[in-house]
Amino acid sequence: MTSRTPDTLSPAEARRIALTAQGFANTARLRQRRPFDPALEKLHVLQIDSVNVFTRSHYLPVFSRHGPYSDIALDRQLWHSGEYTEYWAHEAAFIPVLDRALFSWRMADFAARNARTGRADSIAASIARVRDQLSEGRPLFVRELEEGPRGNRGPWWDWSDTKHAVELLFAQGEVVSVGREGFQRRYALAAHALPAAALDIPPRLEAQRALIARAARSLGVGTLADFADYHRLKPSEARVAVAALEETGELLPVQVAGWNRGSGAPEQTWLHRDARLPSRLAPDALLTPFDPVVWFRPRAERMFNFHYRIEIYTPREQRKFGYYCLPLMVGGSLVGRIDLKADRAGKRLLVQAAWQEDRAPSRTVEAATALLAQAAAWQGLEEVSVSGVGNLPLPGRIEASGSK
Repeated sequence: MTSRTPDTLSPAEARRIALTAQGFANTARLRQRRPFDPALEKLHVLQIDSVNVFTRSHYLPVFSRHGPYSDIALDRQLWHSGEYTEYWAHEAAFIPVLDRALFSWRMADFAARNARTGRADSIAASIARVRDQLSEGRPLFVRELEEGPRGNRGPWWDWSDTKHAVELLFAQGEVVSVGREGFQRRYALAAHALPAAALDIPPRLEAQRALIARAARSLGVGTLADFADYHRLKPSEARVAVAALEETGELLPVQVAGWNRGSGAPEQTWLHRDARLPSRLAPDALLTPFDPVVWFRPRAERMFNFHYRIEIYTPREQRKFGYYCLPLMVGGSLVGRIDLKADRAGKRLLVQAAWQEDRAPSRTVEAATALLAQAAAWQGLEEVSVSGVGNLPLPGRIEASGSK
């Protein structure tokens, strides 16, 4: 931070602290060696999502912070370095493999719930068969674990009993994902695929305290709800961890002007002791809907005065902005949203709608145009085609520019 920790932050200072903590910088250059480390270390979790209208969501946070890069290179680090694994950290997410142990209490909770509700008993035969097949040591897709052409359909989500069994074992920590084909996981036993340290079971409170500390470092400044949401802890769990971290001096009480509760009282807020406040930070970026900057909607509204909801599950006739709108950041503020779709056959990036807030700066069109040209080139597309829907007056056609 600085030599003196402030008692009060302005909203602009809180935003700069938060964006710095999230890996945004005044330069977007990637390192030559291990280029993704800074972003991955800052984020701690990289959320995975099945929607592939533009590109898979986990690729976008690195692009948002650093511009074009090689997706294959990021895949290599996430899947083949042995340094990352996948678990229910926020939602499904990549996490450092050695931090997987910090979620062992969640795995135990899943196991207890499955036993209590009888879910494990109802598919006990499938669970036993999956364990037996994976014990042979060869990672397998669900289709390879199935008994028969499609397996027996179960009562949840029309999944087969085999699919339910392997996902139950994944949630409980017995099974891990060791790669994907499209969006299908390849599974292996955790004991076969992970280093011993990743299989540790630290005390529950110690693990939760470590997760809140990591959340606070990734957010820079935040409320109890902000810290709890980052790794999906209960407020009661987060409260105990925050109190312990405040006692050790890792979290410092602070007030942010304008951050108030419904009653008008100041929102209780903490600053991580390693947080930095740059004198200037004004990045432009397209964000995935699942970026930590916006994934906790109350924080996005409080921090950026930006009301954002993803409309994928909203019926078409009820959508206000579009199916897959990417939040638009200009000068460090969230000031718009752009509904994108990649037309890979036509080598075009389709802007199906583009919107700006009333407070958007005059350079919003210029910034959005440059970001879209860069995004198209990053995805191997040749141009951007703009529908004209929305109130952000982009050019009808934008030539792709930039390189990996």
